[in-house]
Amino acid sequence: MVKEDKITIDIFKVVAKAVAESDNLPIMLNHLAQLLVAALEIKGCSIFVLDLEREELETIASFGLSTAYQRKGTIRAEQSLGCTLRGEPVIIRDVRGSDMLQYPDAARQEGIAAIVSMPIFFLHEVIGALRLYHHEVWDISDQDVDSLLILGENIGMAMMFTRLLNSFQGVKRAVEDLPPELNRWM
Repeated sequence: MVKEDKITIDIFKVVAKAVAESDNLPIMLNHLAQLLVAALEIKGCSIFVLDLEREELETIASFGLSTAYQRKGTIRAEQSLGCTLRGEPVIIRDVRGSDMLQYPDAARQEGIAAIVSMPIFFLHEVIGALRLYHHEVWDISDQDVDSLLILGENIGMAMMFTRLLNSFQGVKRAVEDLPPELNRWM
């Protein structure tokens, strides 16, 4: 069976533009999830951030998945496709034969047949995961895997840039709110 490339340069341009032109992280990531679901013709997409303290993945954006599936339980970083957190893509072309899922029954009940999980990097550190859920068995092409890895790096940069920008704007507002007698030294 020939694996079809689904991520064209046009799709990549639209995704890159959406990531680069937003200063609102939740809105940008939710738009990105919607865009990936539509462009790849898949069931759903979730974007997670890694909580190092609790060793859990927290959903920061999702599209196409039921509320019940999203609330299935705590996502333990190492139990849920742990290789992703070591910087490796995880491709489960058919969930029926996989022992890598933390919640396999929930995935089957949701109608998920395949999962692709990509690390989200910032400065060579994994800070989250991009997960794509397909309603049928999925033979994802090597080119699409490479494109998704690059996308994961772009998402990581956008996440950190947005956090930095929001922090800077908060500091700027705080300085602007200082009494006039303190502002003259700024």
